[in-house]
Amino acid sequence: MLDRNGVDPNHLNLTTTNSTLIAMQRKYCKLGECPISWATISYLPNLGGNVVYLACFFVLLGIQMFFGIKHKTWTFLGSMIMGLLLEIIGYIGRIMLHNNPFIMNNFLVYLICLTIGPAFFSGCIYLCLGRIITVVGPENSRLQPRTYAKIFIGCDLFALVLQAVGGALASTAKDHAGSQQGTNVMIAGLVSQVISMVLFMALWLDFTIRVRKAKAMGSLGRSQPPLYNTLRNSRIFTGFQLSLVIATVLIFIRCIYRVAELAGGFDSAIANSEVSFMIFEGPMIIIAVALITWFHPGRVFRQLWVPAGKGDRLVTKGMKPMHSNNGSDRYINYRPTSYLYLKVPKTVIHRP
Repeated sequence: MLDRNGVDPNHLNLTTTNSTLIAMQRKYCKLGECPISWATISYLPNLGGNVVYLACFFVLLGIQMFFGIKHKTWTFLGSMIMGLLLEIIGYIGRIMLHNNPFIMNNFLVYLICLTIGPAFFSGCIYLCLGRIITVVGPENSRLQPRTYAKIFIGCDLFALVLQAVGGALASTAKDHAGSQQGTNVMIAGLVSQVISMVLFMALWLDFTIRVRKAKAMGSLGRSQPPLYNTLRNSRIFTGFQLSLVIATVLIFIRCIYRVAELAGGFDSAIANSEVSFMIFEGPMIIIAVALITWFHPGRVFRQLWVPAGKGDRLVTKGMKPMHSNNGSDRYINYRPTSYLYLKVPKTVIHRP
């Protein structure tokens, strides 16, 4: 019985070189029946490796949910959940490709989800940098702390829209030209993400240099809110900053790889190299998310996550000054639900 395209599912023409006919017959193919060259990628995804990556993301999702709920970092948690779910679905798509590499939907599930997912992890990093700047010294930043999240999450949303639209075009395309058009839109989304990350890293580096100069001149301490003295001098806060730097670089490397992969087309050598994928896609994101999970901002900031997110100088009800060994004041909030936020001039406030 012929389908609407005139293809007999039980008697496929396996010797044809006509790309249109191959595309129409591909959905009826099974492993061992059709040439592997007809598949959406020219290799069978390694089952063991992809299952391991899938398991890693499931574990990271569970830990992120635990810390996010415990420390009430809701916006951060929401972004992490979205990114991790997309990674999980993407690797399920690769496992489906292992079972049948000829089905286009399997390929698109993997391609779209793994392309979009890391943008949400970048958003989490943007949320954290504003709080780091508040703690370290906002006077040394060219932008207000809260502006970082507004600008770069906005850039991420723009990149996500482009990637989602490109994925939709590719998934509904009736021919190779339509599929390529969708791919080009996805590339544009990835490129915009890379550009925004470059600008983000440049501003972060500029802030770091300005902080070091202020410290060398002896003016840094005067601009640092005493509320964060204990946090600022803790080892976990130092580790937190380093983990975000490494995670940002890893996500950036992965984005460069995906741009190169998609720009060359689905028939390119890099797009059909499983070794490249297993090095520059999975591990880059797993290590980045693992670092962000180990140094979870809820564990680092604890009750200070919310006030640091305000990006303003603040004094809070229920805070009692305690004197440290070096004579500087630090504040402990005994009733974290009773925050009273006050905008104050850019001077250090010490309570009597």
